[in-house]
Amino acid sequence: MSNQKAQVAAGFQGRPRFVPKLHIKRGDTVKVLSGDDKGKTGRVVRVFPKKGLAIVEGVALIKKRVRKSQRYPQGGVVEVERPIPVSKLQVIDPSTGKPTRVGRRLENGRWVRYAKKSGKVL
Repeated sequence: MSNQKAQVAAGFQGRPRFVPKLHIKRGDTVKVLSGDDKGKTGRVVRVFPKKGLAIVEGVALIKKRVRKSQRYPQGGVVEVERPIPVSKLQVIDPSTGKPTRVGRRLENGRWVRYAKKSGKVL
């Protein structure tokens, strides 16, 4: 069997051809659309574009058991945020305070994100 066929048989996906652009960036305020935390809002702490996930402050908390370390001198059980699929999040329009879809347009030779409801740049 050739090397390429062996990789396909083993479930090797390879590198993605490109990293998709997401409608969410770090620092955005977002609302959760579905799941256990439906309706909650929070600020995006980190985004994983290749996986399509984002970590939102104060949302999707799980309890994690940690050993004593410099970061956690006490050890024990700690609450941490777990990543959420980006498709479950919607950006909150800063001017109206309501969830909105996000569009992209050229302004002064640069691509900017804008709120579809109000038309304002995010």
